[in-house]
Amino acid sequence: MPARLFLSSGDLVADRRYEFARDLQLKGDLPAAADLLEQAIELAPKFVSAWFTLGKIRQEIGERDAAIAAFRVARDLDPGDQHGASLHLMQLGATELAAMPSAYVQTLFDQYAPRFEAALVGDLDYRGPALLFKAVLSVRAAAKKPAFFKRAIDLGCGTGLAAGAFAKNVDRFIGIDLSPRMIEKARATGLYAELEVDDALKGLQTKPDVSAELILAADVMVYVKDIAPLLREAQRVLVPGGTLAFTTETHSGEGVIIGAGLRYAHSAPDVRAAVAAAGLKLAQLEDLWARKEDNIPAPGLVVVAIKP
Repeated sequence: MPARLFLSSGDLVADRRYEFARDLQLKGDLPAAADLLEQAIELAPKFVSAWFTLGKIRQEIGERDAAIAAFRVARDLDPGDQHGASLHLMQLGATELAAMPSAYVQTLFDQYAPRFEAALVGDLDYRGPALLFKAVLSVRAAAKKPAFFKRAIDLGCGTGLAAGAFAKNVDRFIGIDLSPRMIEKARATGLYAELEVDDALKGLQTKPDVSAELILAADVMVYVKDIAPLLREAQRVLVPGGTLAFTTETHSGEGVIIGAGLRYAHSAPDVRAAVAAAGLKLAQLEDLWARKEDNIPAPGLVVVAIKP
């Protein structure tokens, strides 16, 4: 993953203490790191990065209340919540589950862009696009239809991994991603006829009715708490017989949770209900992992739905 976001306090001494604290944190001396961060905060009370990192350390050493207090300050000091403090508050049970801050997602992937493919494929064994390609081929073969699409939309296109997997089967790709730097990487591939900087839902909302034969969302739903509006828009944009294919992380309970990796996990019943409510027909839902977390496969679903 990318390096942790750092927003300067504007105080040179406070910034230096933060850097020293980060060194100690990486070496495992968490109490000393926390002490230095508190010194930095004393010098610069509105030092967002220091408050956030202090929250992370307090969480790691099991000081839940202190972690919550630090994350709340970090969130309140940065209305956009670029660090994602609100996600940690959700994870700690201090706030209700809510939508992921768009500024956090954009910042995360802008930082991630330079080494995205190497980290995702090399470090996390990411295989989402390949799983989606196999699933779409299987569904099309079962329906005795050719697996070729004139117009496709790649939601959360990133650097173009999903478009690359489907390149020989799609005539014209539109890519949508919230991160400008990811879009720059995708543009360099030459795989897309159009590229747009936007989130998945807003991007789909600008598309005409019945204007796409295929919509892909590889590793996108993990950043979307409520997938129902996105599925409804996909249904509207797809032509009759059109295909929606996506991956998501999952869990054995009900509804939606936020996991250890700060991504949403959708239960299989929740996904089935959202697909049906959107007016789509579920063609395939398989328990398959698309990536690993701490070298362990993250439980996931590969979903293919058809517009009747």
